[in-house]
Amino acid sequence: MARINVLDRQTAELIAAGEVIERPSSVVKELVENAIDSGATAITVEIQSGGVRSIRVTDNGCGIFREDIPKAFLRHATSKVLTPEDLARIGTLGFRGEALASICAVARVELLTRTREETLGARYRIQGGEGEGPEEAGCPLGTTITVRDLFYNVPARMKFLKKDSTEGNAVAALLDRLALSHPEVSFQFIREGQRKLHTPGDGKLLSAIYGVCGGAFGGSLIPVESGPEGPGGIRVTGYITKPEGAKATRGMEHFFINRRYVKSGTMMAALEEAYKNSLMVGKFPGCVLNLELPLEMVDVNVHPAKLEVKLSDERLVFGGVYNACKGALSRLGTATQARDASRGYQSRVSYFELKNPPLGGEQQRMTAREYRKAASLDTVQRTAPAQPSREARPPAAAAAPPARMLRENSGQDLYRQSVPKREFLRPSAGGGTAVLDAPPVEKKTPASTAPAPIPAPPPEPIVRETAPPVPAEAPVPEPPEPLRLIGETFGTYILAEGREGLCLIDKHAAHERLLFEELKAAYAEGDIPRQLLLASMRVSLPKDRYGALVQNLDAVSQAGFGVEDFGDGSVLVREVPAILETGQVEDAILEMAEMLVKSYTKLDLAFFDDLFHSVACKAAVKGNRFSDRREQQELLDRLAAAPHVRNCPHGRPVMLVMTRRELEKMFGRTQ
Repeated sequence: MARINVLDRQTAELIAAGEVIERPSSVVKELVENAIDSGATAITVEIQSGGVRSIRVTDNGCGIFREDIPKAFLRHATSKVLTPEDLARIGTLGFRGEALASICAVARVELLTRTREETLGARYRIQGGEGEGPEEAGCPLGTTITVRDLFYNVPARMKFLKKDSTEGNAVAALLDRLALSHPEVSFQFIREGQRKLHTPGDGKLLSAIYGVCGGAFGGSLIPVESGPEGPGGIRVTGYITKPEGAKATRGMEHFFINRRYVKSGTMMAALEEAYKNSLMVGKFPGCVLNLELPLEMVDVNVHPAKLEVKLSDERLVFGGVYNACKGALSRLGTATQARDASRGYQSRVSYFELKNPPLGGEQQRMTAREYRKAASLDTVQRTAPAQPSREARPPAAAAAPPARMLRENSGQDLYRQSVPKREFLRPSAGGGTAVLDAPPVEKKTPASTAPAPIPAPPPEPIVRETAPPVPAEAPVPEPPEPLRLIGETFGTYILAEGREGLCLIDKHAAHERLLFEELKAAYAEGDIPRQLLLASMRVSLPKDRYGALVQNLDAVSQAGFGVEDFGDGSVLVREVPAILETGQVEDAILEMAEMLVKSYTKLDLAFFDDLFHSVACKAAVKGNRFSDRREQQELLDRLAAAPHVRNCPHGRPVMLVMTRRELEKMFGRTQ
């Protein structure tokens, strides 16, 4: 058996530092929390190279007395805990006395500080546990700590760091949470010389939310107030989203206990229980909630990063959060504002659509390629020196916004086809639409300088072709089983008659699987049909999800999305898969970012399978909505032509069959 040895000081400090300092965001967390505990009202964080090369945290707090500076870098040296009894009532963010000691063990640190009682400040440098100073220096009231060359003496730790952009996004996400928990502090975040965050520090939580999350999220919130004092001394304050402002992920749920950011399953369950029967399946509320409770009811010293806490009475906490959120939702009333229901989509009309208004009858969808061609042709004709007379112009093609489509009955059009390029639509005498074989073309004369309209080729005659004779040795493919439509029940299930008996088809599950297979096939061919949004959509994301998305824009493009980096935690969406509706774009982008952050370290086939599954689920026809017979029959035909479709991507059956014999046994016609 090996002998037991006492580790030397340097090795012991590196081991201890590994429990506290994992990446640049860990350094920023410890330094900013110390600044908040010092009573600072303004904190500035500057990083370079994601924080690996340099981190500077400046505050206007109380500062450190010159004689206490060397002691501050010793392990377990703190001004916040004096006796063991103090550990049972921790009201500060920091208390262990390990932050500065752990940081200086793996980086080069310089401290500049001055207290209110001192006329001159002090400068102190330390690296590898060896300090120099302190020496006199001029500086303002407060403390500035600069950390350079993180992990310079621990190459094994350095190789596990991610890209500078990823590390910088982690720092940004951390500062977002700290700014939300302390609206009385003005935070500034300067990244690579550019200011990325600035909160007013006016003490108003809503101001901090607007500064961190933007106006789209801030405008969808309602206040929560449980107080002045709830049961057991619990008080819940903050904001939650209206039901129509729910998101596709839990990324916008922010929970704080005594203004400390935590990951609390109890608070999350209470919030979502309050929204029960108010949200669609797959939607999650957003929130910024702070739970104030007696210090002796919570133990914050149970997690290395202090992200998890232990509660003495979780049932009491659950009830307090649930009642506060339920009360806020009950005050909304039954009416939903139209501006909230349509949030995220602003309709704009392009010049092309003004010149080519939609005509009567059913409107058709145009692909992105067709829209670009039509728009470019319109630009050429609009900028020409002269135009032919109104009588000489051919009827304009009906152009509907590519991102949306009018439905006849139910609001769900299962099967969208692009307008054939050779067809021109005009109102018929009966009020519908008629198809012209070819538009009238005015012959160009030498006196006219206007460009002649492009003539459309004549329509191809419909010819019923017979299949070529099949050699005797070649197997004849079996035709798809015909399904005779009977009707629809409950707005969800289609009844049909097939060879095997009575068929019940879950139209959402069937349509979802068909769309899923089409997306996979189109991805394999490298040509997913897209549609161009008339109004580009800006989507705001949490910083870590935003970073994951902008670093994988090529994969996003392969999935059928045209996305650009808009900066400051948001992206601009210009193109989406043709099967997706405009109202579903934001949720699809959020889910895609969530997949990249949580579940996938590389973009393999499993990533695209899950992504296409999510897109297909959103685009498929919904249950509890009746469809017309044309849509029902079209779904049956497509389902009959795809015999391999047995289950939806969730695993649920697409079609159930009840044989004639089973029916006759139920009615007593046979034994």
